[in-house]
Amino acid sequence: MKLATIKDGSRDGQLLVVSRDLASAHYASGIADRLQQVLDDWNFLSPQLQDLYDALNQGKARHAFGFDPRQCMAPLPRAYQWADGSAYINHVELVRAARGATVPQNFYSEPLMYQGGSDDFLGPRDDVVCPSEDFGIDFEAEVAVITGDVPMGASVARALDAVRLVMLANDVSLRNLIPDEVAKGFGFIQSKPATAFSPVAVTLDELAGAWNKGRLDLVLQSSWNGRKVGMCEAGPEMSFHFGELIAHLCKTRNVRAGSIVGSGTVSNKGVESNGRTEWPKGYSCIAEKRAIETIQDGKPLTEFMRYGDTIRIEMKARDGSSIFGAIDQTIAAPAAP
Repeated sequence: MKLATIKDGSRDGQLLVVSRDLASAHYASGIADRLQQVLDDWNFLSPQLQDLYDALNQGKARHAFGFDPRQCMAPLPRAYQWADGSAYINHVELVRAARGATVPQNFYSEPLMYQGGSDDFLGPRDDVVCPSEDFGIDFEAEVAVITGDVPMGASVARALDAVRLVMLANDVSLRNLIPDEVAKGFGFIQSKPATAFSPVAVTLDELAGAWNKGRLDLVLQSSWNGRKVGMCEAGPEMSFHFGELIAHLCKTRNVRAGSIVGSGTVSNKGVESNGRTEWPKGYSCIAEKRAIETIQDGKPLTEFMRYGDTIRIEMKARDGSSIFGAIDQTIAAPAAP
């Protein structure tokens, strides 16, 4: 099934069940008002939502209406936890190579992960508001999952079994703020503003065989200012699958229902062509493009985002249909006081 949250003036919005083709929706209020309620009581409430979903797809839901992603909040507008991994080691290799640094050996055996802000997410069509263009505004196209409860020390298999829903993310980064924060040795805060998520989150059965043991074997598309810059394969080069990411997170603590775990920037290796490495599948963040330019030409040429720039992130099924709907955002200055 596919679930969304529509704006209603409150912090947490109203839960919707959305049709498979993303054309129609139905309030879930007879079953649950908020997605967190469903995650807290998944085994009891999700079958009832599935029945509503089936009726909606069959044209039998009595109070269905047209689905408008412009009215959506993030599927889970605020969460108990947002932990973002860096599961594509190629991304790490590129960024470090561009600054002449090697990749520590343990990066290949243990995931990188940071704890992000989870109290205020962006909807899929909300503007990315940034105080200054000088901060180095960058998009990051990712896959994310929402979990049920996972006990401390859970095995990889147990952790993977806790995945309830899958969605897309734009994990916005302010690249020019990162070096000073990292130098302090205490993680990201100011350089990681609010993350945006796709209009809908979907259960694993909606992925039509593309969910492969914790990896999503489909292409993640990124379009910057209307130009397609990334057609990156999300599955094959994911060094740590979602079961491994969740197990890493819960090594020393319980992970509670409603936690969101991100894949990190989806990234694919380059290929050799006429003695030069090329990246035909493009990139899922500007930092990676700049790293490629530095490796190829000695310096970065691509600038970060400016006010008025747009970013669209989407993933399509093998039949060409949009699975999650699109994140489609504009970079904006703060409103005048």
